[in-house]
Amino acid sequence: MFNKKYEQRLESWSQFRDSLEESEDPFRDVIDYYKQAPYVSIHTDPWNQDMWPNPWELVYENQYDDFCRVLGWCYSLQLTDRFKGSVFEIHIITNKETSYQYLLFVDNFVLGYTEDEVITRDNLPSKLHSQQTYHMSSQQ
Repeated sequence: MFNKKYEQRLESWSQFRDSLEESEDPFRDVIDYYKQAPYVSIHTDPWNQDMWPNPWELVYENQYDDFCRVLGWCYSLQLTDRFKGSVFEIHIITNKETSYQYLLFVDNFVLGYTEDEVITRDNLPSKLHSQQTYHMSSQQ
């Protein structure tokens, strides 16, 4: 999807979101999908929510730093019927091993603590310190 023209990326992304409706593991699917995205070191300021790209700007710009990947996960899941009643939060955390890390909370599930694992909120280590929490508005 990511190497196509904008309109083709939109169509591919729509098809991907449709596939999440029936997926056995939508969290794993969304993580794997954004692993294919073109990576840049810095693109979006995670501390300034007013400057974050909306879902369609994110697809248009097609540049994904660590934070934009989390936005991609969030928007992809939010724009499904399956998750329309879910609560989404993005947390900026610190711990002793990393400077900043971005986590996506979907109800009781947490994406992003480790690259390939989805855990529950209760299983997050106590050593983490939330620096900022953003409650994500519905995209539907």
